[in-house]
Amino acid sequence: METLTYRRQKVYDPILRIIHAWNGFAILLLILTVSLADFTEKGAGENLVWQLHIYLGYALILGLVARLVWGIVGPAHARISDMWHPAAWWNAIRQFSFRSTPRFGHDRLASGVYLAVYGLLVVMAFTGLGLAAAEHSVGPLNAWFGDMAWEKDLFEEPHEFIYGLLIGFVVLHIAALIWHEWKDKTPLAQGMVSGYKYQLESEKENDHA
Repeated sequence: METLTYRRQKVYDPILRIIHAWNGFAILLLILTVSLADFTEKGAGENLVWQLHIYLGYALILGLVARLVWGIVGPAHARISDMWHPAAWWNAIRQFSFRSTPRFGHDRLASGVYLAVYGLLVVMAFTGLGLAAAEHSVGPLNAWFGDMAWEKDLFEEPHEFIYGLLIGFVVLHIAALIWHEWKDKTPLAQGMVSGYKYQLESEKENDHA
């Protein structure tokens, strides 16, 4: 029977893990409320569901702001700089090889995807605020876009497009965690719960790429 030996290191601090959970739950609940709104379309509960969706949007915006702030002032592995590896991204594209060197911290290649998703979430938050103003006359953009139904398409199309991309990201993110745990025999999913990352003793960490 094969015996595997791991090294472990505390990587993700409690505040980062709370922010991650906050944003994750907010995104899942936002997706759920969209499904509920479709189910109750033109029914008595539709407006209530959209109001809940708007408040969950505010919660996500709060989480994004918190992540940005913590990415600037937080500990080393929480900082945005820990996710910034353009040389590794370029090498992966040039060599068409998407296998990262193991390290304690955010995976170099996955970090590029995470940063792109954060950028999409910022755009989605803005377009969501625009829709809240144009369709429901609420929110901080209401003074500019309130009761302007003609501007609905301006915000709705990019909002729905990014919504589809985010659903794809959630599915792929979960699938990638499962696949890597099975293939690499290394626990990954628990990292944002316990704060620990694990490496096989046979793997050598390299933080210089």
